[in-house]
Amino acid sequence: MVIVEVSLLSGFILAPGSRMLLERKIIVKKTEVKADVVYIYLEKLNDESQTFILQLEQVIQMKNLKPAIIKVYDYYQPGRLQIPSYTGVGS
Repeated sequence: MVIVEVSLLSGFILAPGSRMLLERKIIVKKTEVKADVVYIYLEKLNDESQTFILQLEQVIQMKNLKPAIIKVYDYYQPGRLQIPSYTGVGS
């Protein structure tokens, strides 16, 4: 199993219904939202490119937003999967 860990931008929450859209993808086993992080559990990774769209709602106006961090790792051996972290900013 693989985890995609998405740190939310400051002042944002996951929009209602966004989890349901994610879980419609065949490879998504489940999702969890804890504080300011969304965890997407995948059955496995393969060569195919995957796109995940998270709909966010801004609940607090923030200035100078910093990029959010996205990590991808193996659930059973978190240090073993050699995929770099990514950063993203709201648009």
